[in-house]
Amino acid sequence: VQLQASGGGSVQAGDSLRLSCVPSGAVVIPFAMGWFRQAPGKEREFVAAINWSGNTTHYVDSVKGRFTVSRDKARNTVYLQMNSLRPEDTATYYCAGRPNILLAFTSADDYNHWGQGTLVTVSS
Repeated sequence: VQLQASGGGSVQAGDSLRLSCVPSGAVVIPFAMGWFRQAPGKEREFVAAINWSGNTTHYVDSVKGRFTVSRDKARNTVYLQMNSLRPEDTATYYCAGRPNILLAFTSADDYNHWGQGTLVTVSS
């Protein structure tokens, strides 16, 4: 399954963006989904995760209260709503997925499907 992330852009600190992640083809099995980001010169970092049903989510501490991960199963889309953006949120954001009906995963090693990334730039 190929995942396609979109919605990145250049914004000012305090602004909001919503990222979307959709599979390129039909997905007929349950997928747990996650968002990761990588800033220039830094390692990839977990941001948020959501399980198949949407009733379990995880966030890295630095985005708690500002970012919200959600999914619309009818549209087969996962979202990352990012509010109160900060310059330190600047990174390329990647969505990831893996077949699982119950859990949400916070480690990149747990995912076997990745999107191409969408760039988010936050200026002060």
